[in-house]
Amino acid sequence: MTDAAPPQPPVSKRTKVRFMILLLIFLITTINYADRSTFSIAGKSAADDLGLDAIEMGYILSAFAWAYVLGQIPGGALLDRFGTKLIYAIAIATWSFFTMIQGFSGFLVGGAIFAGLFAMRFAVGLAESPSFPGNARLVAAWFPGSERGFASAVFNSAQYFSLVVFAPLMSWLVHTFDWHSVFFVMGGLGLIGALVFWWIIRSPSDHPGVNQAELDYIEAGGGLINMETKQATKSAAFNWANVSQVLSSRMLMGVFIGQYGINVLTYFFVTWFPIYLVRERGLSIMDAGWATAAPALCGFVGGVLGGVISDQLLKRTGSLTIARKTPLLIGMLLSCLIIACAYVEQGWLVIVLMAVAFFGKGIASLGWAVISDTSPREFVGVTGGIFNTFGNTAGIVTPIVIGYIVQATGSFDLALWFVGLHCALVIAAYFLITGKIERLTLKAAG
Repeated sequence: MTDAAPPQPPVSKRTKVRFMILLLIFLITTINYADRSTFSIAGKSAADDLGLDAIEMGYILSAFAWAYVLGQIPGGALLDRFGTKLIYAIAIATWSFFTMIQGFSGFLVGGAIFAGLFAMRFAVGLAESPSFPGNARLVAAWFPGSERGFASAVFNSAQYFSLVVFAPLMSWLVHTFDWHSVFFVMGGLGLIGALVFWWIIRSPSDHPGVNQAELDYIEAGGGLINMETKQATKSAAFNWANVSQVLSSRMLMGVFIGQYGINVLTYFFVTWFPIYLVRERGLSIMDAGWATAAPALCGFVGGVLGGVISDQLLKRTGSLTIARKTPLLIGMLLSCLIIACAYVEQGWLVIVLMAVAFFGKGIASLGWAVISDTSPREFVGVTGGIFNTFGNTAGIVTPIVIGYIVQATGSFDLALWFVGLHCALVIAAYFLITGKIERLTLKAAG
């Protein structure tokens, strides 16, 4: 008779703290995008009240992006050096403060109105610059490769969800109170968000709610579970040789150019789209708020769906290239339909076409997943910053170019062509420049 085998210890059920972290990133990014679009929703009333013309509006709407672009590489370096928790929490609190004080701009007079609003929007952009590189770092740390497309798509889809939730709310605030109230409410929400972020965010290896089974699962899938530890952030060194290697990568350069093209659509929707609905299509501010929410909801659905499709393709094919590029191609082809809005008269059809275009943009918005997949392990923050620098150049170009087009032609038709042609640029960048998608390894200097 043989001895019975000793009882095995029960297998620990894997915790799912990473999804709580993802929910927090999603909510913070929702507030982030709402704060970017405050002046778009309040813009018509504010412009009438303050006497701003279309060109001045274009520059004010672009002020955010000037600072956002300038802050990307420094913001990424700060994240790599001091960790996401500290830098991101300070960023949230700072941009929320400057959002709030825009509500006092009605006290300015003369040339100080334009200068003051530009400066405050500039400050919001500078403070927000570490946000998306911070999101990319958290996704790289908390998620295995097989879930990274979904995780990146979720936080990126917050830009659409933000308009779904906050465009009607901000329109209601303008209609019921005045345009100043939008800034007070949104700034206050952001300050609360900063406190919640500071309380919850940790490195996976330091988080008290994570068990070993979840840690092993994340790490086995390529998650960088120790990225946010004090030891890891102290060892992160910024140098221009590494920046040069990132910029000389043809693969990453294609991704960077593609993100610029995608963000032309983003910045049209978060800056001029509500104004387009009021000026060109004759909607009231309340109707424009709801009409903005409809395409945004489609963008949200498309964004999540794009991540799910991408991760499923990765599991079936094992190819990051196929998994990331296929949804992008489909999405950008759908987004080209925005051009058709220049040739239709029915208001409802314009909203339908915009909804399809935004849905396609959502499916194609996998750039942050690609950055999490391809960034050098020790340089995720800075690589994300460079990526976002290229992408948000669109935030400078788009509002200003559209402002000049509208001022010169009295119509948005050429502006819609300007936006739609950038979809073709995205396809060209990914399929003619990027090539195979894989993680870049930095060469040691010497």
